[in-house]
Amino acid sequence: MKTFLFFMLRTFTAGFAMVMIWLISFFGFDQSFLWSSVFGLIGGTAVYYGMKVGTQSQFLRRNGLTRKEYKLVEENLKEAKQKIHRLQKAFIQIQNLTNAKQNFETLRVIYKIYNITKKEPRRFFLADEFYYSHLESIVELAEKYTFLASQPAKTVDLAKSLRETRETMDDLVKLIEQDLHLMIEGDINNLNFEIDVAKKFIERK
Repeated sequence: MKTFLFFMLRTFTAGFAMVMIWLISFFGFDQSFLWSSVFGLIGGTAVYYGMKVGTQSQFLRRNGLTRKEYKLVEENLKEAKQKIHRLQKAFIQIQNLTNAKQNFETLRVIYKIYNITKKEPRRFFLADEFYYSHLESIVELAEKYTFLASQPAKTVDLAKSLRETRETMDDLVKLIEQDLHLMIEGDINNLNFEIDVAKKFIERK
């Protein structure tokens, strides 16, 4: 929502600047209609991208990131979005009520990590193992589990593979939950500190 508002603000400001530059060029400097339009377009474009760069620079400073670091985070978020889509697709095909509930909770945790990173990209580095390893692993295992579960003939070996795959996925889910905890550990500590301060204040009163 905030991104859309910034986009609208840049567009409106650039449009206003373009009109003003055209008017000044046409009436103030007696330029032709064509050249006034060219100057207006160049000026409006410069204002639009100038505001965009300024907004992004402010965003990077607030998050304590360099442009290179932010580009890295953006690339990983883009890849993560595709992996999450694959994971959802695999989970949908697993028609088991117990698994469905667990899969929903897993997706909820994964989306939480993704959305926190998108909102505060500096936290990416607190859970980089999630993006570099854990997410990819659980996607591949879920797709493998879906493939095996769809086989018509359920042999002993197949049942064993299904069980082992599910158990490994469960272990990965625990690691992903730890990834989320690492991301918000600082917030938890801050909250506990504020609670302690509030308790001491109440006790004094």
